[in-house]
Amino acid sequence: MQLELLNDQGQAASKVDAPETVFGREYNEALIHQIVVAYQANARQGTRAQKDREQVHHSTKKPFKQKGTGRARAGMTSSPLWRGGGRIFPNMPDENFTQKINKKMYRAGMASIFSQLAREGRLAVVDSFKVETPKTKALAAKFKAMSLDNVLVIADEVDENLYLASRNLINILIVEPRYADPVSLVNFKKVLVTKGAMDKLKEMFA
Repeated sequence: MQLELLNDQGQAASKVDAPETVFGREYNEALIHQIVVAYQANARQGTRAQKDREQVHHSTKKPFKQKGTGRARAGMTSSPLWRGGGRIFPNMPDENFTQKINKKMYRAGMASIFSQLAREGRLAVVDSFKVETPKTKALAAKFKAMSLDNVLVIADEVDENLYLASRNLINILIVEPRYADPVSLVNFKKVLVTKGAMDKLKEMFA
């Protein structure tokens, strides 16, 4: 398996060998969908809360007499059938949204994503990715020279200069291999991987 090696102008200078176990897998749509949904579900916080009929602030007085009004009988206004009443099955703060994904499934799913990105021409390799100063303007100029505007960069090491220069750029994310997630890989238009990061990805997902 060979991937394009880009130069500083974003042009394909040559080809570089890539491990088949990570960048040459078959496309498994069901598995990719499962790990993306699980990643998003595990990021959810169960902080929403609703009140049941015991918790809502209502009088326990009977709204009207039992018979003779022609209306349906009612005991109190906190009934879930009434507007402003409690919920029958309320959302509670301790709700758990997590989904379990086996390590073998996660590794296979991530490798399938990388492989599909390579087939679609959305993944490329660079020798290294660094900036001399923590200036956002300098990093933006670097991406502009490479004709990239919506890109995920997986670098073998993200130093302080690179972190500070990239944190305010829109549609730009620079992470180390251990922080690469399936949602970002799917959403970004282009993915750049340094040679050092490619070796680490091989250790993680092969």
